[in-house]
Amino acid sequence: MSEKTATLTIGDQSWSMPIHSGSIGPDVIDITKLYGQTKAFTYDPGFTSTASCSSEITYIDGDEGVLLYRGYAIDELAENGDFLETCYLLLYGELPNHAQKEDFDRRVTRHTMIHEQMTRFFSGFRRDAHPMAVMVGVVGALSSFYHDSLDISDPHQRMIASLRMIAKMPTIAAMAYKYYIGQPFVYPKNSLDYSANFLHMCFSTPCEDYPIDPILARAMDRIFILHADHEQNASTSTVRLAGSSGANPFACIAAGIACLWGPAHGGANEAALLMLQEIGTPDRIPEFVARAKDKNDPFRLMGFGHRVYKNYDPRAKIMQKTCHEVLAEVGHADDPLLQVAMELERIALTDDYFIEKKLYPNIDFYSGITLKALGFPTAMFTVLFAVARTVGWIAQWKEMIEDPHQKIGRPRQLYTGAAPRDYLPYDKRD
Repeated sequence: MSEKTATLTIGDQSWSMPIHSGSIGPDVIDITKLYGQTKAFTYDPGFTSTASCSSEITYIDGDEGVLLYRGYAIDELAENGDFLETCYLLLYGELPNHAQKEDFDRRVTRHTMIHEQMTRFFSGFRRDAHPMAVMVGVVGALSSFYHDSLDISDPHQRMIASLRMIAKMPTIAAMAYKYYIGQPFVYPKNSLDYSANFLHMCFSTPCEDYPIDPILARAMDRIFILHADHEQNASTSTVRLAGSSGANPFACIAAGIACLWGPAHGGANEAALLMLQEIGTPDRIPEFVARAKDKNDPFRLMGFGHRVYKNYDPRAKIMQKTCHEVLAEVGHADDPLLQVAMELERIALTDDYFIEKKLYPNIDFYSGITLKALGFPTAMFTVLFAVARTVGWIAQWKEMIEDPHQKIGRPRQLYTGAAPRDYLPYDKRD
């Protein structure tokens, strides 16, 4: 069967370009030789129509509201598995058997401690430093402590670095939280699972242990699964771009954290919660919906719509259920923020304006309420996102390093500046 091709015509010249098909999803026109053949670039701000790589990790169908990790539907993984099982799947490509799962859990658990000298880093930050600023600095500093896992050409060192980051990220995040609220650090417990251990490090104190509620620990675990990877988003693309230069894995993840910090990316759940707090009560919703519909009003309804999803975000359905479970467990089932959220969701799913513009609730709409109910301040929301997304970043970075076709990232541009001009001496300029 002949290969499918696309034809590009510029003036009286035409060029044929191959079309590649993935296992599922849209076809891709291969333009790798475009400039060499035509002396022209494509122009695609935000890379909305550009595939920057081939990947076997995550698939999204935004029109149908589908999210798959290695072929498995996100709802099945979140309902039936745990976060470390998802980590194994993203890293190795298959779900683990019993022996593999036990071994992987043990290896991650044994890496949760950080070098004791690293605790001194925290005192160098102002006491009111944003936890994400701390995360960027401390995670980048990991490369100065773990010299035995910096050689990206060594598969063993790549895997050691991967395990270290998945294991140590909750510890670093919990320390950033403790520093932020002025409490002593709490060390990890090997007897606890990944998510329970994270809650323990965040909410225990030296004088009193935090009793692990299995419902809350399960909710935390599910949140981690839902945020583990999301294809070639801004932070993942940043990690891949940094990694394409040969940078060490710790530096690449620090770059991803910095990108995630943006309010249009990882900070969206904080923005959604602040919006719900601004609305306050369900009776004020019509006022804010009217403002959202007014193109002359800068107000935006946060937590609705998505760059990729043009249907209901599949993660939002699971997050909604998790939100109800957490609020019921902590005694906030009648939380006014939830009432506002539920009414806003009802409007979004029935109002012609929202339906026409495909502004469905996304995961950020419910995750902010859930994290608040778990006891986290809004400044920690993006940090928790970073803890979860670390495994996705690592899997994507590892896949890129092992791709024989990978090159250093080097986007081109449409130059609109001054044309060539002569330099004038200072005394001859007007």
